[in-house]
Amino acid sequence: MSRIGKKPVELTAGVQAAVEGQTVKIKGPKGDLTLQVPAEISVKVEGNEVVVTPIADTPFARAMHGTIRSLISNMIVGVHTGYTRELEIQGVGFKASVQGQKLNLALGYSHPIDFDIPDGITIKVADGTNIAVSGADKQLVGQVSSRIRSFYPAEPYKGKGVRYKGEHVRRKAGKAVA
Repeated sequence: MSRIGKKPVELTAGVQAAVEGQTVKIKGPKGDLTLQVPAEISVKVEGNEVVVTPIADTPFARAMHGTIRSLISNMIVGVHTGYTRELEIQGVGFKASVQGQKLNLALGYSHPIDFDIPDGITIKVADGTNIAVSGADKQLVGQVSSRIRSFYPAEPYKGKGVRYKGEHVRRKAGKAVA
């Protein structure tokens, strides 16, 4: 059995959990999330704890035991406090702005990049160069911030581009003049 999977997940104040068949529903102040659980895993709500147990002793059930417990734990944290990823843009003339449900990025290309903000995600831009992506779903927050970064990843020669806050970009020396 998984050491992580054995631990019950504690429900924080203001968070409710319900299990309907193989679907786990978590509701909280930041929103509500659902998770489809494989048939080899059983999930029960006991008091203010969620308990995950494997039904069979198959390799798949053993692999998913701790994974499902961690996903439920992340859902509880997400609907209670939420997740945030911060990005920063560096480069002359590089900037970002939010217009309705679109993130408009000027990253040195001949055209601006319009990124549609998915449901459940809020994006805030400060000073035109600092982007904060936040939401209740940890996976979706990471995916959206990764997608924004992929439009122009920080390059190693001048350091221009989109990077995570605090990310170190290893710089290379330019051409040596003889």
